[in-house]
Amino acid sequence: MLRRLFLLMFCLLTIPAMPNSGKIYNATNIAPSGTDHVKQENKEKVYNATKIKGSPPSIDGILDEPVWKTASPATGFIQYEPHERAEPASQTEFRILYDDNNLYIGIRAYEENPEEIVSRMTRRDNIDGDVVMVQIDSYNDNRTAFSFGVTAAGVKIDYFVSGNGQNEDYSWDPIWHVRTNIDESGWTAEMMIPFSQLRFSGNGTNSWGLQVGRFIYRKEEVSIWQFIPKDASGWVHLFGELNGISDIKPRKELGITPYTVTSLNTFEKEPGNPYMTGRDNNLNGGIDAKFGITNDLTMDVTINPDFGQVEADPSVVNLTAFETFYEEKRPFFIEGRNIFNFRLTPGDGDLSGENLFYSRRIGRAPQHRPRINNGAYIDMPNNTPILGAIKLSGKTEDGLSVGLMQSLTGEQNANIFSSGTEYEKVVEPLTSYTAGRVQKDFNEGNSILGGMFTSTIRNLSDSSLYFLHRSAYSGGIDYSQYWNDKTWYLSTKFLFSHVRGEEEAISYTQQSPVHYFQRPDASHLEVDPARTSLTGHGGTIEGGKTGGRLNFIGIVHWKSPGLELNDIGYIRNADEIFQILWIGYRIWEPFGIFRRVNLSFNQFYSTDFGGKTLGRGANINGHTQFKNYWSLGAGTNVQLERYSTHVLRGGPSLLLPGSINNWVNISSDNRKNARFSANFSRSGAFEGEDKNFNYSLTATFLPHNALRFSLSPAYRTNKRELQYVSRVTHNGNNSYIMGKLEQKTASVAVRINYSLTPELSLQFYGEPFISSGSYSDFKHITDPAAGDYYDRFSLYSSGQVHFDDENNRYYFDENSNGSYDYNIGNPNFNALYFNSNLVFRWEYLPGSHIYLVWSQNRNQFAANGHFSFKNHTRELFDLHPHNVFMLKASYRIGN
Repeated sequence: MLRRLFLLMFCLLTIPAMPNSGKIYNATNIAPSGTDHVKQENKEKVYNATKIKGSPPSIDGILDEPVWKTASPATGFIQYEPHERAEPASQTEFRILYDDNNLYIGIRAYEENPEEIVSRMTRRDNIDGDVVMVQIDSYNDNRTAFSFGVTAAGVKIDYFVSGNGQNEDYSWDPIWHVRTNIDESGWTAEMMIPFSQLRFSGNGTNSWGLQVGRFIYRKEEVSIWQFIPKDASGWVHLFGELNGISDIKPRKELGITPYTVTSLNTFEKEPGNPYMTGRDNNLNGGIDAKFGITNDLTMDVTINPDFGQVEADPSVVNLTAFETFYEEKRPFFIEGRNIFNFRLTPGDGDLSGENLFYSRRIGRAPQHRPRINNGAYIDMPNNTPILGAIKLSGKTEDGLSVGLMQSLTGEQNANIFSSGTEYEKVVEPLTSYTAGRVQKDFNEGNSILGGMFTSTIRNLSDSSLYFLHRSAYSGGIDYSQYWNDKTWYLSTKFLFSHVRGEEEAISYTQQSPVHYFQRPDASHLEVDPARTSLTGHGGTIEGGKTGGRLNFIGIVHWKSPGLELNDIGYIRNADEIFQILWIGYRIWEPFGIFRRVNLSFNQFYSTDFGGKTLGRGANINGHTQFKNYWSLGAGTNVQLERYSTHVLRGGPSLLLPGSINNWVNISSDNRKNARFSANFSRSGAFEGEDKNFNYSLTATFLPHNALRFSLSPAYRTNKRELQYVSRVTHNGNNSYIMGKLEQKTASVAVRINYSLTPELSLQFYGEPFISSGSYSDFKHITDPAAGDYYDRFSLYSSGQVHFDDENNRYYFDENSNGSYDYNIGNPNFNALYFNSNLVFRWEYLPGSHIYLVWSQNRNQFAANGHFSFKNHTRELFDLHPHNVFMLKASYRIGN
């Protein structure tokens, strides 16, 4: 949340654009105060760097070396937030020096009352306190920038900006040096940025884009050197200029980081099970490397990577037919991931994760689980080992962005012990994953043409894996055109997929939840069991206005029934055409009791390729921050009657009643040492008994400048009258059994961060998660498209349903003739999970780390459906834990 707040204030998310014409002048001549600089605020500023003659400054945060006086001071910062174009509360100045190897930047942030400077110790890239930031467009492409920031406490904030300010990659961690100091005049920052960490041409004299900004935390005030209006539709292309850097040579980055890791696992011992002995240990090692192929292109290599220090995924209970989407957290795959981004649709919501490339596929959990005999034991691996991966990324001088990733995962086997004999069974094949992406800027960044291609190739060495695709390919092209200084735009995107495999694999794909070709009422679909390939296509056309107070966007998107991306990408469902109209209005100047206000409205409509309406509705929402720094947001979403092609899991489409969802969130003053945010939402159907309530709270406490504690309890109730239970065959026909689900879910996420220095920290995350679901009022679908809601199903009477406690099964007498026609397992559930990570992290040298990690998980799944937070919490912590203790050490060699 703090990061998003800072990004909003630093205008790096969705900042709009306006023409910048006018005289170019030297920044050292800008008036430090008064009206002169305000009159010239929209003109492009220029700063001329000074080359060092003699010894460079020592990086200690104190700008007292004589060499700093040889550089001209740049002043004239202008307030951006909250009062656009106003004088800042405190002035800022900077100076820039360089030598053959490094760029040196000294920043003086004046403060009349230095005791009011907020200086809090956090981990890298976690913003909490006063900040100064430098952004350099060394490509000079008006779209990308390298960002180097620091808090008053000396915490580094570095990230790579792309898309003219639309994207920020915080996984980019360059090797650079910075120190800060607080004195009687305010605070200072002293930076040394090696040229090897920047990308630029070697044409003698360089002209780079430059922006310098300051964030005063206690006032939530942002001031910037090169003024950019809030109604602009871009960011980087409106930077000032950094000139005067000449006769430097591009430096190729070279870094090799070998690592070693040792781990100890402890778990509950199971008598007779040779794989559950109570403990095991492991010693492993690998290499990470970064090579500058050219100054523009960098190659990252990892051999036998280990990600044991990565935080565990949050617990979920998924009762839908769709795959759960998890965010990527592994460093190798998140660094530079923007270049591989080929999203199918913009915005957020259920479809926001759909992409041609979903890196969580690499190293995934094995997809085959062998059946074993009673009394046998199996040692099933949790994930697939990544043997190695190579990633090439960068942007050439002529505006060509390149991204290429290739990864190889090894064949994985499960060990099985049965009747005194041990043998192996393959559960995941040797697999090669490839993703390539290119983009080319034209017309000063106003025209962008790109393309992407992916492949997945598997070595199916065993017939038990024939349900997997032998090969899968996908790709697409995208084109964006901007007008009126990037205020208006039109974007198009077209994509395809092609998968090949045995008949078993393609039949499985056709009938999977993504496609459901077997739906009996889908006349445009048919399962072909003899197929050995499947091809699909999709695309998006969007355009609108993104500058000024009033913004609007129109989108048309489609995914053909055969589109299949889930070998290396992510797609939730295919066979869909939808349209969206979004309108937003922003008020950024404070007025009345408000500091800022954002309002938006959107309308949506979707069908499948057979013309069946899948969704139609509208949404209105608003968000405001008050002058006391509290925030409030609220919204309403109305969904009209529509069909679901997924509720019956391959059965006919089910007509669902309309519904309404309301939500509200409130957050307190984020500057305080004690702060909170609360969220509430309620949804309900216009017919039937469906209701859903969500309550969540996050309370954060900072008892010390280096210590942060947060507690995030959440509680959800879900009452659904038509929850899918099972499909049974009776008299040659399919019967779809539904039940009334009453689900209650509670969780409490705890986070503790203690940062002794920016390089030394202790971090804890733990979350108990409890979810219980109870089913009643069983019924079967009779007429899924009936006009009357209650004609769509028939409720079983009490005499038609019998529960056998001994076998834990329900028996159904559909014809009421005294004999049971079919039976199902008890669908009630209690899911108890606890995941935690305790990580000690020390960056003892730049790029070299030591990690001490303790991970623990406890889990239990039972079929009773009764919810008791007190009793279930006690049960959860009575479970025997699975502990992982790990020591990982790495050492970086290179520049």
